[in-house]
Amino acid sequence: MSIEIKIPSVGESVQEAVLAEWFKQDGDTVRKDDPLFVIETDKVTLEVVAEADGVLTITVPAGETVAIGAVVGSIEPGGAAAAAPQPTAAKEPVTPPEKESAAPQSVAPTPAVPAAAGSPVIPQGMALAPSVRRLIAEKNLDISKIQGTGPGGRISKGDILLHLEKAPAGIPDVPSAPAVQAADDPAAFETRKPMSPIRKRIAERLLESKQNTAMLTTFNEIDMSRAMQIRSLYKDAFQKRHSVALGFMSFFVKACVQALKEVPEINAFIDGGDIIYHNYQHIGVAVGTERGLVVPVIRHAERMSYAQVEQAIVDYVTKIKDNRLELADLEGGTFTVSNGGVYGSLLSTPILNMPQSGILGMHKIEKRPVVIDDAIVIRPMMYVALSYDHRVVDGKGAVTFLKRVKEFVENPERMALEV
Repeated sequence: MSIEIKIPSVGESVQEAVLAEWFKQDGDTVRKDDPLFVIETDKVTLEVVAEADGVLTITVPAGETVAIGAVVGSIEPGGAAAAAPQPTAAKEPVTPPEKESAAPQSVAPTPAVPAAAGSPVIPQGMALAPSVRRLIAEKNLDISKIQGTGPGGRISKGDILLHLEKAPAGIPDVPSAPAVQAADDPAAFETRKPMSPIRKRIAERLLESKQNTAMLTTFNEIDMSRAMQIRSLYKDAFQKRHSVALGFMSFFVKACVQALKEVPEINAFIDGGDIIYHNYQHIGVAVGTERGLVVPVIRHAERMSYAQVEQAIVDYVTKIKDNRLELADLEGGTFTVSNGGVYGSLLSTPILNMPQSGILGMHKIEKRPVVIDDAIVIRPMMYVALSYDHRVVDGKGAVTFLKRVKEFVENPERMALEV
């Protein structure tokens, strides 16, 4: 009996999803736990794997919106063993004539028209993910010039993006189609794509936050010298003992935990006519993905060590890369930290992640001249920004919070001593 493949539930509030991409083709032989497809909801992306060995039958194509629990395909368990010998049997009569015909024509395919017409040739039998094939086609790339770093030298999406970055001005390897379109036709230079569910949800949430909160932002700057010194001194020992790298995010998460205890209204929500104060710190950490920004939550950060915070972040990044992030991972945050500095941002005003009342924006570390003890010195400085809901948080509380974060990061020993 065939096994039905259903769209899994990702949370009570999610009723439908977009079947974003199939990793396999109809009729392919699959193994248990092989990735089959990815679904997108308005909150998360999730990779669905095969429940058993067998032959795959696809009934719903990629790009369709489907209800939670809907059947999108099936696996015939008995088909895996039966299908295995077929390729071997098929190759014996077919391979010799292909080799015979290929010899006299081996020169011809090289200057073939398809390459000039914008259709890159992918060698038959080369194992490439659908997203990689699509990117090669879109960018019209010569894959013989791309070095694969995946298992067995397989080309990954990261390899394609790295290749494009190295290309001069992003020019593809193979010339695109001749410029026969009218130069004054704007449509010839535009691409229209539907918004993904996650992008739609991000847009809705950002607009809702701007319209329904009295958001204000206050700024400060942090001398990162001491934090950088401690990280440099202990990063090897930290890595050896805890098997995770020591980053700056744990310094800021721990600093926020201490500051939130002192200014509890920043860790509170408005609920109708009430204010709910949380006696715990669930810190959301904003992570950028290909499909949009997600904010997984580090629960009870007040109970965690630096190593546990860093490990929690690494675990979430891994889940995001593997499309394993669950809706529960995104729920329950009481405060958010966003690090735009990893993208080179010098200064920004982060938008509140409702219903939270505060979000801290980190930025890039840059050496700047500052005055210390009446002397001008060069120090690695970081601008930080706190956006807060003025309905709950007064200016005094916001400035006090940011000042305390500055003191804790500039002197991490204060966090251990809680002074």
